[in-house]
Amino acid sequence: MLFKDLQIIEPILNALKEEGYTSPTPIQEKAIPFILSGRDMLGCAQTGTGKTAAFAIPILQLLSKPHAAKPGERNIRSLILTPTRELAIQIEESFRAYGRGLRLKHLVIFGGVSQVPQTNELKRGTDILVATPGRLLDLMSQGFINLKDIEIFVLDEADRMLDMGFVHDVKRVITKLPKKRQTLFFSATMPNEIQSLANAILTDPQKVEVAPVSSTADTIKQSLFFVDKENKKLLLASMLKDEDIKSVLVFTRTKHGADKVVKDLVRLGIKSEAIHGNKSQNARQRALTNFKERTTRVLVATDIAARGIDIDELTHVINYELPNVPETYVHRIGRTGRAGLSGVAFSFCESEELPYLKDIQKLIGKQINVNTSHDYHVDLKITDRFVKAPAAQQNRNKPKGKKPYSPRFNNNKGYSK
Repeated sequence: MLFKDLQIIEPILNALKEEGYTSPTPIQEKAIPFILSGRDMLGCAQTGTGKTAAFAIPILQLLSKPHAAKPGERNIRSLILTPTRELAIQIEESFRAYGRGLRLKHLVIFGGVSQVPQTNELKRGTDILVATPGRLLDLMSQGFINLKDIEIFVLDEADRMLDMGFVHDVKRVITKLPKKRQTLFFSATMPNEIQSLANAILTDPQKVEVAPVSSTADTIKQSLFFVDKENKKLLLASMLKDEDIKSVLVFTRTKHGADKVVKDLVRLGIKSEAIHGNKSQNARQRALTNFKERTTRVLVATDIAARGIDIDELTHVINYELPNVPETYVHRIGRTGRAGLSGVAFSFCESEELPYLKDIQKLIGKQINVNTSHDYHVDLKITDRFVKAPAAQQNRNKPKGKKPYSPRFNNNKGYSK
């Protein structure tokens, strides 16, 4: 199927062609006709499936139709609510790209920066507003934003809203929306609280699901590396000697961990930058721009900061530290292998992370292949289908006596007792 088969108007088709897109992804193929028909929709799709275009294209088309408005008046007609600044920026960039041939205005607002440029733009009027919850509610309370004319409301990354504690803010926003509207609800996973929220705000929705919940894309090659904690930085440096890894997104669990990885890599002469919540908005955007333009080879990120990162043809993701929430693993590696392209996901695992690994493999329903060919491999037990704790952990509560066997690294040549 081609985009032209979805009854998309010529200006948007031309913009898509300029972007190099001719065929829709599965979620775009399924969602666009339903949204164009005016139906509410519940979209459940893993990250990297082309979800943003699935709602941006039909919203642009619907809003391009003539509508009753006072001369010179331009009120907000569509609101896209999303959890992070990075994701908000990239969604607005998508609207700008696909709507370049239309006479629609779009604006993005988020916290962490001065509100003055944003309020100045709001005073000039906009058709489409992309916003994060905190800044939206703040500007609403100051009287800069009125949602009475909203025709289409999009709640994006609903599960991440829950993770970040934004659900109550979302509910406050919803109370300010018109009762008569079209609502589009997207979430990569559907925990009970998110399902309840969807049931509360959607009317007779069409459900679109293009992949099993919390599955990983088949286009991503996943590998596991057992390594002692202190040798992770050496393993990472060794991997980065491979010139085929042009750029790589590295994940840590903490902000401090991200900064430490960058410090270690810079000391080795590898151009790296970190992106996390303690960085200023300007610093985060600069790091992201440098990474996109390939002037920075390694971008080290925490999960919340990385959720909105959308890099064309990113081939490699490395889990320097395994996430303690298994669904997060799916989101992390979904940064590569996007829109049907192939990708590679490497995951480092030390002994204390084995319980995390067990939960991840249980969630995705498959065992991740272990790579034993590197210099820093340690022997951690894998039995049955999923991982069990090594003997050292199993014997932790036993009476003191002979110390349990623990592999120790010896001169980069292997391990010995």
